[in-house]
Amino acid sequence: MMHQKHREKLFSLFDEGQNGVVFIQGSDILYRNETDYEYPFRQESNFWYLTGVNEPECALILDLKTEEYHLFVPKRDAQYAVWHGYVKSLETYQEQYGPDYLHYANEILTVLNKIKPEKVYCLNEADAELIEDLDRGFEADVEALHDALTYCRVLKTDEELDYMRKAAAVNNLAHTEVMKAIKPGMYEYELKALFTKIQYENGLQQDAYNGIFAGGKNSAILHYVENNSQIKDGDLFLLDAGHEYEGYASDITRTYPANGKFTDVQAGVYDAVLAALNTSIEKIEPGIKMEDMHMHAARTIMEGLKDAELVKGAIDDIMENDIFALFFPHGLGHFLGLDTHDVGGYPKGVDRIDRPGIKYLRARRDLQPGMVITIEPGCYFVPALLIPAMEDDNQSQFLNAEKLTKMFEFGGIRIEDNIVVTDDGYENLTDVPKDRKEVEKIIGN
Repeated sequence: MMHQKHREKLFSLFDEGQNGVVFIQGSDILYRNETDYEYPFRQESNFWYLTGVNEPECALILDLKTEEYHLFVPKRDAQYAVWHGYVKSLETYQEQYGPDYLHYANEILTVLNKIKPEKVYCLNEADAELIEDLDRGFEADVEALHDALTYCRVLKTDEELDYMRKAAAVNNLAHTEVMKAIKPGMYEYELKALFTKIQYENGLQQDAYNGIFAGGKNSAILHYVENNSQIKDGDLFLLDAGHEYEGYASDITRTYPANGKFTDVQAGVYDAVLAALNTSIEKIEPGIKMEDMHMHAARTIMEGLKDAELVKGAIDDIMENDIFALFFPHGLGHFLGLDTHDVGGYPKGVDRIDRPGIKYLRARRDLQPGMVITIEPGCYFVPALLIPAMEDDNQSQFLNAEKLTKMFEFGGIRIEDNIVVTDDGYENLTDVPKDRKEVEKIIGN
C-alpha cells in the first residue's frame, strides 16, 4: 500500500492523460573483480521507492495515461535454484508485490510496443540508451523523472517516517551499547563488531553506509573506514554509523573518551560542538534555511574555541575571514531516507555557496514539514589545514599556534542527530546520550 501511494504521488506530477511511460531498471547483483564473490544485494532506491521490490534484475513501466503499473521479473531456471535456493513463479511475484501487470524481463519491448508511448521517462543515460537502442522511435527523457522523484522522496509520508523511527530505535540501542563497552586497548574493529551484532540481533542486516569507527587522530578523517587501529588511553573515539530498516537509513554520530573521562581540552571542544548541535536543532522549523543554521553552528564552535584560547580575535572577524572552515570543513547536515545522503539537497536553480566550509553543505533549501535531515556539527584539528593557515599572514593572526600545534594528535569531535521537520518544529529520532556528564557516567560504569 505504501508503494502504491508513492506511485500515485509520482503520477500526480505529470500531465494527466499524456501518452508517456516511466521506465526504470532495478539493480543487478554486483560481483568483486570478475569473480563469483557476490556483494550483498541492495535495490536502487528509486525503484524500491516505487515498488518495494528488493530483488535483482527487475524493471518497471508506469503508464502515465492509464496509471497502470507493469513489473518485469527475471525468468529463472533450475540451475538458479541449485545455487540460490529458489525459483519464484509469476504468481508468487504477483502475490508479494501486487503489480497491475506482471511480465518476464524479456517482454519489455512487447509492452512498450503495445502502449506506443510518445515519450519514455528514464532515470539515467544508461536506461535512455537502452530505450533508444530498441530503435522503435521512442523518445527518452532523463531529466523530468529525476526531478519528480526527488520531489516525492524528499517529503516523507507517515509510513516512511514509521520505518525511520524503527531504524532509529535499533541504531540508538547499538550506539549506546558500544558507548557502554568501550575500554582503552580495544581495537576499532572490535567496537564495529559489537555495533553490527546489535543490529543483526534486531533484524537490521544492511548497513546504510561504510561506518566510521575512529580512535585518536583517526577521528579527524571525515570518511575513515579502515577501522583497524588500537584505541589508546586518553583517545577520543568517534562512531558514525547506521543500519537500514526496510531500506530507510539511520545516521548517528557520537564522540567520547575511551577511558570515560574528558580532559579539560577535550571537554572544551566537545561542549562547543554540543552547543552547536543543540542550538541548531532548536532553530528548526518550516522555512528556516540550512545555510543559516550552518553559519550559526560554525559561529557557536568558534566561540567555544575562543573560550579555550585556541583561536583569538573578535568573533565577527573570525567568521568574516572564514577561520571556521579550518575546523569545520564539512556541511552541517544532509537529507536522510532511502539513501544516507538522500536526494533533494539542491533544487533546480540553487547553486552551492562559493565560500570555504559552507560550499560543502549537502543541502541548501528552506526546510518543509516531512523532510528528514541530519544535524552534525564537527570540530577537527587537521595539520594539513592548520599548518598552512599558521603560515598565512592573514589567517595566522586568529590562531593560537602554540596551543594548536599541540592538538595535531587530538583528532576531531562530531555529534549527529536525525531530525524530522514538523508543522510546528521538529521531532528528534535520536536518543543516544550526548550530555558530557551522562556520557562519562555510562562509560565509567
